[in-house]
Amino acid sequence: MAKVSAFLIGILVLYCWEAIAYAEYSIYKDPKQPLNRRIKDLMSRMSLQEKIGQMTQIERSVASSEVMKKYYIGSVLGGGGSVPGRQASPEAWVDTVNEFQKGSLSTRLGIPMIYGIDALHGHNNVYNATIFPHNIGLGATRDPQLVKKIGAATALELRATGIPYTFAPCIAVCRDPRWGRCYESYSEDPKIVQAMTEIVLGLQGDIPANSRKGVPYVAGKEKVAACAKHYVGDGGTTEGINANNTVTSKHELLSIHMPPYYNSIIKGVSTIMVSYSSWNGIKMHANRDLVTGFLKNTLRFRGFVISDMEGIDQMTSPPHANYTYSILAGVNAGIDMIMVPFNYTEFIDGLTFLVKNNFIPMTRIDDAVKRILRVKFIMGLFENPLADYSMTKYLGCQEHRELAREAVRKSLVLLKNGESADEALIPLSKKASKILVAGTHADDIGNQCGGWTIEWQGRSGNITHGTTILTAIKDTVDPKTEVVFNENPDTEYVKSKDFSFAIVVVGEPPYAETYGDSLNLTIPDPGPSIITNVCGCVKCVVVLITGRPVVIQPYIAQIDALVAGWLPGTEGQGVADVLFGNYGFTGKLPHTWFKNVDQLPMNYGDLDYDPLFPFGYGLTTEPIKAN
Repeated sequence: MAKVSAFLIGILVLYCWEAIAYAEYSIYKDPKQPLNRRIKDLMSRMSLQEKIGQMTQIERSVASSEVMKKYYIGSVLGGGGSVPGRQASPEAWVDTVNEFQKGSLSTRLGIPMIYGIDALHGHNNVYNATIFPHNIGLGATRDPQLVKKIGAATALELRATGIPYTFAPCIAVCRDPRWGRCYESYSEDPKIVQAMTEIVLGLQGDIPANSRKGVPYVAGKEKVAACAKHYVGDGGTTEGINANNTVTSKHELLSIHMPPYYNSIIKGVSTIMVSYSSWNGIKMHANRDLVTGFLKNTLRFRGFVISDMEGIDQMTSPPHANYTYSILAGVNAGIDMIMVPFNYTEFIDGLTFLVKNNFIPMTRIDDAVKRILRVKFIMGLFENPLADYSMTKYLGCQEHRELAREAVRKSLVLLKNGESADEALIPLSKKASKILVAGTHADDIGNQCGGWTIEWQGRSGNITHGTTILTAIKDTVDPKTEVVFNENPDTEYVKSKDFSFAIVVVGEPPYAETYGDSLNLTIPDPGPSIITNVCGCVKCVVVLITGRPVVIQPYIAQIDALVAGWLPGTEGQGVADVLFGNYGFTGKLPHTWFKNVDQLPMNYGDLDYDPLFPFGYGLTTEPIKAN
């Protein structure tokens, strides 16, 4: 009898151990299981509270491990200039991201959060990162493979700080340079923007040959999830006013503004951000036909759709006036993750109320959560939720700076070079006896980089590591050549110093979004007077540091050589490389250069097309071995 009892107890113990082991095994935690099976298993275990948490993205400044755990928050964002500390090291960034992640991992189901940031021209919020030219400059290169390499470098620098997700690329088609975000657009031509969606493959990795179209893909720990934005028509608003109304036919919307989304989706882009703007009076954040109907159903996009920062709030005037309506309209339109970013309890409570009272169907919530989890599984977040310090070496590394320098060289557009080919000023002589360098943007990294650099709006000053154009000139010319810098010289000074020639570097101050909207597009003072004072007295090259074409026609006659430098970023050496003939000019205008603002909007192909410099224009020079 005792032997039988012992046998039965043994069976019972074995059964209990198997039951415990089975209970601990969850299909969703098993990377060998098919993706859809993992998603289905995890969703079957989730409460409404956990699902709504996944749909909520909050700002870094209000996040903590406790908040992540209590509210099951699905994502954290770092807004422009939102950093762990001034000049924070990559290790400090990794620690910050991991702290939030540990809160998420300590929840009942341990669903990892995803940290996202605006890395628009390199990892631009982070001190000492490589800052590449803004997209308008990359459009001038006409080099999709270069842009793909920039995507790969940016992904490594993001991972250096423990961040696996970026709200980039902006694939807007800017049709009016008065728009404050025009520099975020590769071109007025949708074909060029389509070509530049190669950056998606740089950021996320090349999609496998057998990959299903429209399904997101992230290749591994050296890659990040990308976000195509802003869906759709953000570059076509009336008078270029940011977040305003795009008045256009469906044919024009689909033929001009939509094409880059086709390419991004085919290339496996993980997420798509909805635009603040409206289409024919309907806010994009509330446009169910375009978000659910076209993007999800027609284009078969399988990643998740994210709102812009407080995007649903902007549906009402004034913003946030009827938040319950905003939640209802935004979620029912098909937005899956809401960038709240601060009042997250108000959002969670509001969405919970709307679901429980059947204003938003559970099928809509499940669609959103399924898409969010799909991206998280594909990114490998469940297997590798925490970052380490092994990739910190990539931040601002020399290889990336050399790539950025190459991008600067290829982005510059030579608009004028003497009165004729026989009188060309560029390439400049490295052995000139004395060179004047003048202008507000000649020795200023912040001005050189523009908006979305260290801070949201960017700012003037030497705000991060890099090479100014002045330093680059000094490093390029012959040691015997005297380089004199005077930011704002008067005519007497210029006349009295016997300069061989002058390089004037002027342009726009840094700006971002609505703060950059401009109806006059003039270079602010003292830029015009510097051009006049210098170029009226000595042979001069003017390098324009701007986010778009600006008013230059009144000064053209005085200027011997004119270069569109765009916003080149931290590697000013690329400017000197082509001015002095180490490399030739190859860039072509990505946007039409107008004569005066009364012509705007004016784009290539218009019936009354009468530009100062047409779309695609750009003089070329040959590199010289020595001069």
